[in-house]
Amino acid sequence: MTMENPIKVEIVARDNFWSKAVMVEWAHQFPDRPLAAGVAGLYTIEHDWLPDLERISQQCFAKVLVAPEIPSRLSWLRRMVKDSGK
Repeated sequence: MTMENPIKVEIVARDNFWSKAVMVEWAHQFPDRPLAAGVAGLYTIEHDWLPDLERISQQCFAKVLVAPEIPSRLSWLRRMVKDSGK
């Protein structure tokens, strides 16, 4: 499947159970929209899918983070999200 406007996202869940719940719910609601798993826990999605993925993630106690295009900023962003969860 070729995406016209792909973005990379990370799904941050409470734990592994909720992370899997996001994937199961996404596959159930949108079987024609596969999440392309990439490196470091990132997924490639069509930009237009973002609101749907955010809604499903919220229902499963998770967050969707849009990965910055500069890889070095990804580790900085992960630290910020981890610190905000304290």
